[in-house]
Amino acid sequence: MKMPIKIYKWFLPLIVVATLLVTGCTANSIPNTDASSPTPSAQTTLSDKYSTLPRLNGKATVVLTVNAAPITIEVDGTNAPITAGNFVDLVQKGVYDGLAFHRVVRQPQPFVVQGGDPQSKDPDFSINDLGTGGFIEPTTSTERYIPLEIKPQEATEPIYSKTFENANISEQPVLPHTRGAVAMARSQFPDSASSQFYFALTDLPFLNGSYAVFGYVTQGMKEVVDQIETGDRIEAAKVVEGLENLSVKTNSSQS
Repeated sequence: MKMPIKIYKWFLPLIVVATLLVTGCTANSIPNTDASSPTPSAQTTLSDKYSTLPRLNGKATVVLTVNAAPITIEVDGTNAPITAGNFVDLVQKGVYDGLAFHRVVRQPQPFVVQGGDPQSKDPDFSINDLGTGGFIEPTTSTERYIPLEIKPQEATEPIYSKTFENANISEQPVLPHTRGAVAMARSQFPDSASSQFYFALTDLPFLNGSYAVFGYVTQGMKEVVDQIETGDRIEAAKVVEGLENLSVKTNSSQS
């Protein structure tokens, strides 16, 4: 299951103090920390590898309509060009229209609201089985994956395919997990994000450097996001500003 996680670190103090049992946390919730991740010298190769993916060269504004109310998101392609470009491209393609939020965690304390699994467009697909799907490129019939992309505060370019921990980076990212952050969900493999995303319901500093934030809710957080329940759907998703900043190559796919 693709999840924005490291959740065990968040819940551990509560488990010790209150002996809480938390369900829904699997091995896939733990980031990949093995030695097989690319080294810094591979950054040029990684950039070339993902050169066919959509990119956002600047910022854009996306409005999601949920429960007949708008959620306005400022998408930041300046600091996360591939992650932001992927999201804006999928919005423009209509991929998110009709998709459900399959994971909502507010207890024992606010955590995330997660959606974007294309399998949820099928009303007969069980909500309990969601969390593994991603966007399938129609031209190749394969799932589009994007690299983990996080920019350190003092860097000129993002770090790709590595968590800050694996890259030995101690500084904070330019785009942190503050309340209202919008970020990509993934499995334990750094480059496994596709279409699933989540809203941070509160500040989640322990996710910084491990999951890629690409924007922030600027309107509708309290009124809409905080009210979302499991099974609620994105009625419509639209790019209302900045579409000219999106760069999409013909027949884009992961090479």
